[in-house]
Amino acid sequence: MKLKLLSLTFLLALTQTAVAQTPATPPAETKAPVKAGPSAEAIDRRSRSNARLAAESVVVPADLPVTADSNVAKIRTKEQIAQRAIAVCLTALKAERTDLEKIEDLVKYYKAKKFFTPEETEFIENAASSNEEQNRYLWRYEGLVVLMWSLGYGDALDRPDTACDVKKIVSYLSGHTTEQFITGANVRSAAEILDESDLIYRYQWAITDARKHGKSAPAGLDRGIVQQRQDMLNWLIGR
Repeated sequence: MKLKLLSLTFLLALTQTAVAQTPATPPAETKAPVKAGPSAEAIDRRSRSNARLAAESVVVPADLPVTADSNVAKIRTKEQIAQRAIAVCLTALKAERTDLEKIEDLVKYYKAKKFFTPEETEFIENAASSNEEQNRYLWRYEGLVVLMWSLGYGDALDRPDTACDVKKIVSYLSGHTTEQFITGANVRSAAEILDESDLIYRYQWAITDARKHGKSAPAGLDRGIVQQRQDMLNWLIGR
């Protein structure tokens, strides 16, 4: 019995020695994460935009970055877009120096008080806005064009070189309640919205590049219209 105990003690000692002498397992090789390249969808969209710009004699580098694809973009909901359209429309109407009481009636009619940003609320409730503010909000009719188009009101977006038909754009909302306006809307596909977003980004690049070199906007593009459209399209895709 004593011999067996000694044998077990000896075996345990050998085991511990073996463990101590066993080299540590080398750490697994760490590899840098592989960055995914642009998707085929985004590359195809860029190619189509470049082809259109080339046909219009608007020069941009063919390898400008791609824009968001449908896996990244988060298109706003129909309700969100409709509410933004109402807010933009009412602030633009206010910028036309529409009677403040009339604006207040419209805000109540469309139940739009919560549709405005804090800055918009301040503008729409101010009876004495500056000329600079008036002009800035008047330009937003050009952004309203994008919102109405995205809701399915109106046809394809015209080339951004001519001011929109304000009467036509406002007519899509005029005479309808907020509920009717939303019900009648049919949000365009993500692909359509992303196509326009990619195209306007390249228009904006061409305009900015021309300005850097002291040149006028290429091919008759209107800087103000392009800027308004880009701002609204960026909002639409959650940027």
